[in-house]
Amino acid sequence: MRSNRAKLRAVSMAATLPMIAGALALGIPAAHAVDSPARDALKGTKPLWATAKADKGAASDSAQVKARVYLAGQDAAGLAAYARAVSDPGSPQYGKYLSAKKAQARFGATKAQVAAVRSWLKSAGLTVTAVTPRYVAVSGDVAAAEKAFGTQLHNFAKGSKTYRAPAGTASVPASLKGAVLTVTGLDNAPHKANHDDQLPPPDAVFKNAGPFSSYYGSNVASTLPDAYGQKIPYAVKGYTGKQLRAAYGAGAYTGKNVRIAITDAYASPTIAYDAATYAAKNGDAAWKTGQLHQVLPKNYTKTEECGAAGWYGEETLDVEAVHAVAPAADVTYVGAASCYDDDLLDSLGKIVDNHLADIVSNSWGDIEANQTPDLAAAYDQVFQLGAVQGIGFYFSSGDDGDQVAASGVKQVDTPANSAWVTAVGGTSLAVGKGDTYQWETGWGTQKATLSADGKSWAGFPGAFTSGAGGGTSKTVPQPYYQKNVVPKALATANNAAGNRVVPDIAAIADPNTGFLVGQTQTFPDGTEQYSEYRIGGTSLAAPVIAAVQALAQEARGGKALGFANPAIYAEYGKKGVFHDVTDNPTGSGLAVARVDFANGLDAKDGLLYSVRSLGKDSSLSAVKGYDDVTGVGSPAGGYVKSYAKKH
Repeated sequence: MRSNRAKLRAVSMAATLPMIAGALALGIPAAHAVDSPARDALKGTKPLWATAKADKGAASDSAQVKARVYLAGQDAAGLAAYARAVSDPGSPQYGKYLSAKKAQARFGATKAQVAAVRSWLKSAGLTVTAVTPRYVAVSGDVAAAEKAFGTQLHNFAKGSKTYRAPAGTASVPASLKGAVLTVTGLDNAPHKANHDDQLPPPDAVFKNAGPFSSYYGSNVASTLPDAYGQKIPYAVKGYTGKQLRAAYGAGAYTGKNVRIAITDAYASPTIAYDAATYAAKNGDAAWKTGQLHQVLPKNYTKTEECGAAGWYGEETLDVEAVHAVAPAADVTYVGAASCYDDDLLDSLGKIVDNHLADIVSNSWGDIEANQTPDLAAAYDQVFQLGAVQGIGFYFSSGDDGDQVAASGVKQVDTPANSAWVTAVGGTSLAVGKGDTYQWETGWGTQKATLSADGKSWAGFPGAFTSGAGGGTSKTVPQPYYQKNVVPKALATANNAAGNRVVPDIAAIADPNTGFLVGQTQTFPDGTEQYSEYRIGGTSLAAPVIAAVQALAQEARGGKALGFANPAIYAEYGKKGVFHDVTDNPTGSGLAVARVDFANGLDAKDGLLYSVRSLGKDSSLSAVKGYDDVTGVGSPAGGYVKSYAKKH
C-alpha cells in the first residue's frame, strides 16, 4: 500500500515538472519554490480513508492536536538487520544479544537528534510535553501542527463519523532527514485495541452451569439429542495447569529463572489475591513472595470508553494461565493507561527500555484495516529493539476468524500481523483421562440451541459464533522465515509477491474446551467475592504459548529465545515437535453440549442448552501442514525438549 502511494506521488510530480520548468524559463517564480524549503516525506502519515471524496474542509486553526514524533534513531536499517541476525538460527550472530543500554547506544536517537527535533517542533509553535528514548510528544493547535508537518489538516468522513487527518503526507525539514521515523496523532480517529477473549464483564458475576466433563468426554450428554450421529460429551468445567502442562509437553520444566511480562490496559485491583487463591484451589504451585510484579502508569484515561472493568478479567486470565503452565516463572504485569495504541506502545516500550522480561504475552489487538502505516512503524521499531536484546513478543491472533462476520471485510488482526512478532492462533483441545493428549482441532465454533420439544438441535449445526483469527495480511510483505513453509496460495492471496500469513503457532483457545479462571466479581447483592468460570479466546492461547516458551528457555539453560519465529519455522516438519492440528482429527464431526444459566448466575431464570460444533472457523480451515488457523501447529511433547539440545 505504501509503494502504491509512492508511485502516485511520482506520477503527479512528473506531470507537473514541464509546467514548472516552463514557468521558470519565462521568469515567473514557481509557486512555493522559495518559501517551502526541501522537506522529507513521512510515508503513510495520510490515512487511506482521508480521500478527496470524504473531505469536509479545513480543520479549525485553533483545534487542539496531540502528536508523537517517533525517533528513527541512528541506524534504522541496521537495527532491522541486527534484529534478524540475532533471531535466525542459521546466522553466526544468532543469540548474540545486546543489553538495553547497548541497544540504545547503538541504535537509539542521539542527544543531538533529540535536540534538533525538539527545536524544530518548538519553532513551529508546538509545546513539547514528553521526551522518551523513542519519541517526542507535543501538543498545540492545528495551525502550529500544519506549520511543523508541512500539510493541512482537514476533517474527513469515516463511516458515520467525522475525524481530522492530514490532507497530504506529513513531512519534516530536510535537515532532519533520517532522524524522524514517523508521526502519530495528526489524525484523531480512534486507534485502540480490544482484548481478545470470550470474557464476561467481571464487574458482574458470571458462572457456568453444569453438568460438566472433568476431562474431555468423561460425561456424555445421554439425555440430549445426537450430533453428527452420536451422543456428545458435556463441555469440560475448564482445564487446569496440570492438564495443559501435560498436553504441551512441559515435563519437569517449570520456567525457573525465566521472566515473562504481560501487557494489557488498566490493572485488576484484586490480582494478587485472585492469583494466589486460584493456585491454591487448582493444584498450581503457590506464588512465591516477589514472583508477581506490576508496573503501572500514574494515571488511567478513557476508562469508560475502553471498558476498564473488562480488562481486569483479561489480566486475571493472562496471569493465571502463565503461572499454571510455567509455575516458577517470574511474572511482571505492565498495565497501559488506556486501550489506545499510544498507551499500549508505552507499555511495550517500558519492557524494552528496561529489559523487564525475555518473553512478552499480549492478548489484545485490532483489525488490520484500522492500523495506519505510522503506527505499524512505531510498533515494529519496539519489536526490533526487543529482538536485539533477546526479547520475544507473542500476540493473540483474534477471536473472529476471518473477520467477515464481525467487520464485513476478510482481514487479519494487528499487531499480530507484524513480521516481528509471534502470532498465536487457537485450537479446541481434548485432554483425556490421566491427562493424556487426545487431539486438537482449529478453533471455530458453530452454535445451535435445543428445540422447544427437546428432541433436536434447531438449525444444526447453527451459526458461526467465534474462532481463531488468521489469514493473509494486505499490508505486510512475506517475511523470509515463512518462505517454503507457508503454502503459496495463502502467501499470495492478496499480492503476487507474497504477504505475511497469520498465525505462526497455536494453543488452546476454544471457550468450549477452555481454561478455568478465578476472579473477584461483584454479586447481585453488591458483595465482591472470588468465583471461578471457564474461559477461552486467543487471549488464552497467547499466555499459554508464552509460558511454554518459558519452559523452552529453561530447557535451553536459561538462554533467551528472543524473537522466536525463525527458530519455530526452522523446527517445522521435525518429528514430534508440533501437533499438526486439523479440523477433523477423529474422522467424524465433533461437538460438545453446553448448559448455561439464562441470567449468567443461577438457575432462577432457567437453563439454556446448546450444541457447539468444533473445527468450523468461518472461511478458514485447519488442514494438514501449515494453515491460517493454527500456523505450524501446537507444541507437542518434543517441542520443549528440542531446546534442551540447543544450549
